[in-house]
Amino acid sequence: MEAVSLLFIVIGGFLILSLFLYFIPVALWISAIAARVHIGIGELVGMRLRRVPPSVILGSQINATKAGLQISTAFLEAHFLSGGDVENVVKALIAADKAGISLLPERAAAIDLAGRDVLEAVQVSVNPKVISTPLVTAVAKDGIQVKAISRVTVRANIERLVGGAGEETILARVGEGIVTTIGSAETHKAVLENPDMISKTVLNKGLDSGTAFEILSIDIADVDVGDNIGAKLQTDQAEADKIIAQARAEERRAMAVAEEQEMTARVQEMRARVVEAEAEVPLAMAEAFRAGNMGIMDYYRMRNIQADTDMRDGIAGDTEEDDNQ
Repeated sequence: MEAVSLLFIVIGGFLILSLFLYFIPVALWISAIAARVHIGIGELVGMRLRRVPPSVILGSQINATKAGLQISTAFLEAHFLSGGDVENVVKALIAADKAGISLLPERAAAIDLAGRDVLEAVQVSVNPKVISTPLVTAVAKDGIQVKAISRVTVRANIERLVGGAGEETILARVGEGIVTTIGSAETHKAVLENPDMISKTVLNKGLDSGTAFEILSIDIADVDVGDNIGAKLQTDQAEADKIIAQARAEERRAMAVAEEQEMTARVQEMRARVVEAEAEVPLAMAEAFRAGNMGIMDYYRMRNIQADTDMRDGIAGDTEEDDNQ
């Protein structure tokens, strides 16, 4: 029984010691005291109860203290509970302090909670970043296409990181400026001779307003001549005019054919009426004979006149053929 009681005492003591070491990380507490970070045991227990890892808070606070920064434990705990990256924020504050950049802990925490990498922002503020635009094509006034690629040197603007536009906006604005500048050039040769006119014009437009960056320089990395867009447009216009002219000619031809067919139909109708009228002549003559209005001598006289008319028509036709020959 005594052995069993001793075993329970040992197990109980081990559990109590483990629980004590869990709530109070003695080694970390000693390190904090050695680094002159004043923190009570009660605060360590409170961190455990609030599910805040003391190693993260104390480790970051020790680094800040060693770098000469005074950051409260409550601030770091609040930022951790808000879902922020405590270690990254402390590193950013240390880097900003060493670089002489004014960055308050509250500002750094706001930038971190906004989803931006505050440490990278500080690094870009110290060491400017170069971003390349995609190939931008534009057409000068003479119709020649010009292709250009630029390198944009930017520096992070700490004050505008929260709510400021990102790199995509910078690239879009620079591309728009390049297109406008090339489009305003009288000839493509002017752009090729002075490519710096693009960078100077675009840089003076203040394209970094409302963004999280400050544009330091815009340099044209490559410029080249593309297609003759003006000639292509003229060729396409000429082809379109040709198609329109052909369509109008076809329309006029169809109208002429329709008019000719209508005229032919009218002539045939008139001939039909003449044939119908000629068919009624013998009937009228027979009626005149029966009624006594016409005699046999009148009939022969009419036949002679008709024969004489046919002869004259034949003579006239032969004369016209001779003239044509």
